[in-house]
Amino acid sequence: MDEPGSKRFLIGIVGPCGAGKSTLIAELERRGFRCRHIAQEHSYVPSMWQKITNPDLLIFLNSSFEVSTRRRKLNWTEADYTEQQRRLTHARQHADLLLETDSLTPAEVLTNVMEFLKTKMP
Repeated sequence: MDEPGSKRFLIGIVGPCGAGKSTLIAELERRGFRCRHIAQEHSYVPSMWQKITNPDLLIFLNSSFEVSTRRRKLNWTEADYTEQQRRLTHARQHADLLLETDSLTPAEVLTNVMEFLKTKMP
């Protein structure tokens, strides 16, 4: 595992559609972190996030069906959302940070993640 301050340190971000992954990644990368959006919610392979990316830290952003649908204006069913959650089970179980984003602004998500990252840095 690479150290958090190193250029090679990799943060993986997973979660259902509409949880805020892309927004968080953009903000972290702007601050010099190396991140990877892991589309685990679309894979049938439970450990795909490890096999393809194998990040040093895994952050799981979660949001409810209602909030995800509103944020992304998704045309999906609750069954689609439930299937994404099922596909994310392995990643959720191995996440270093699990953050519920329903009641948080993008700035609050970033603040929470930055506080968490401070605890991981030497």
